[in-house]
Formats: sequence, structure tokens, C-alpha cells
Amino acid sequence: MSRILVSGLFNMETTVRIRGFPVSYYPIDYDFFGVTSSLSGVAFNLTKALTALGDTVVPVSMTGQDAAGELFLGDLRAMGLQTDYVLPKLKETPASAVLYDETGRRQIYCDLKDIQDTAYDFDRSILDGADAVAACNINFSRPLLDLARDTGKLIATDVHVLSGIDDAYNRNFMEHADILFLSDEGIPSGKEDFVRALGARYHNRVIVLGMGDRGALLHLPAENVLLEQPAFAIGGVVNTVGAGDALFSAYLHFHLKGLCPEEALRRAQLFAALKIREKGAARGFVSEKELEEFLRG
Repeated sequence: MSRILVSGLFNMETTVRIRGFPVSYYPIDYDFFGVTSSLSGVAFNLTKALTALGDTVVPVSMTGQDAAGELFLGDLRAMGLQTDYVLPKLKETPASAVLYDETGRRQIYCDLKDIQDTAYDFDRSILDGADAVAACNINFSRPLLDLARDTGKLIATDVHVLSGIDDAYNRNFMEHADILFLSDEGIPSGKEDFVRALGARYHNRVIVLGMGDRGALLHLPAENVLLEQPAFAIGGVVNTVGAGDALFSAYLHFHLKGLCPEEALRRAQLFAALKIREKGAARGFVSEKELEEFLRG
């Protein structure tokens, strides 16, 4: 399997099941087993997903010198992963709260603490033996982009929600990405034109626009390929938070295995559909064997 360096956010996540959106005011609600706290964050979700699929993951992140930071280190060690590059440099470990309803819709509140203002000192040796770099769009990952390009590593990133093709915050992530993922949230009509414009501007090898329960749009700029793949409707949706991370992880896994983009995306969509039957962003990941058995069934 592949060796993948994953650089990005670790955060404590609390999910809260609510009656529906918009949220009406009431002083207290007793919803047994409706509130769950767990380890999460985009980089942690990717680490868990890729490990479940059988890859060797090298996690790179920053936490606080607090109990939450120790929980992350303990969980990584329990998975058999190294923790050399998870540094306790922050004042506190980032945290998030996710409200979700019975349809799977969610609203996320994210507190990044001081991670956006804290630098990570990368050494070129961190890339030794890596087949790919999954660089999450957090500020401290930016220096890694040039290092990865200079050493010829495949770079994959998910910029999530864009303000436009020239999005200032995400521009250098898009410029460096061989594989670029994003969400259709906030993109007006004309999604096909939007991804074509991205490809023309940044010359990525692969662009995938996630569209939730409507599937995904795949664009291969060099081949002038643009096709839409429907989502897997297998039911049992609990919470859609983390679905995009699952899609991105599985695509990268199967891309590195040598599958064509269409087949890699097809499996990634099933992986994401299976994942959202759990309520935590870092839960619900199946193995490659389980995924292939489900696909055949």
C-alpha cells in the first residue's frame, strides 16, 4: 500500500443531534445519546480513513499542551502510527461543535484557537519515502507545498468551499495540487464551467467537485474529460459531516493504487456513503476488503 503524508488540522469535535433547522429556543433538552465528543479534524479524519483502507499514514499536525492533545497522541499510537510530527505547539487544541438533524443536515462551529498564527518548521526529510502528500488547507501546511513539489511528490488537497476561482486564501493550494477536491457549496449555477475554469487556471491533473447526495463531478483538464457520477443511495444516513473527507481519502487511496479516475471516484463515493451512517466525522470508515465486498453485492 501507499505511504501518505497527511498535514492538517486535528480538533476535538462535539456532535449534537437537534430536532430540526432552524433551531428553536428552549432552555434544555434531554436527548439521550444525542451528544457525542470525539477526536476529529480534517487531517485526523484523513488519517483514520486512509489507515482503514490499508495505507501507511504519517500524520503532521499541532495540538495544545492539554488533555485533548494527549488523547490524539494516544489514539495515533493505538493505531500503530508515529507521532513524531504531531507537535504540542498551540495554546489549546482546536475544537468544533456540529449540530445535525435527522436528515443528516449539519451546521458546524469551528474554533481554530491559535493554529492559523502558529508556524510549523518543516524539514525536507519529512517527505522521505512518501508516495503522496495530502496537504489540508490550513496555514501551517503552506511551506510543505513547495517542499513536496521540489521533491516530485504527488500533492492532493481539498479546499472545501471556495469564494471564487481566484480565492486568495486557497490559491497556492490550488496552484500546487495535482489532485484538487472541493465542494459545490457556494458555487452558483454553471458548475461544469466553474471546474473547467479551475483546470484552465491551475492545470491540475484531476479535479473533483463533491455535490453531496447528487454525486460528484470529475474533470480531467489535460484530457478534456468532464463527467458526473451519481452518489450511492444505500440509506441509513445519520450525519453527513466528514463525507467530503471520506470521498477525498478514498479517491487518493485508489488513485495511488493505479485505478482510473472514474473507478477511483466510484469507490470513493461508496466509501463516503458507508461512512455517513455514523455520526462522528472520524467514524464509519470501512476497509478496502469490506468496500469491495459491498461493491460486488
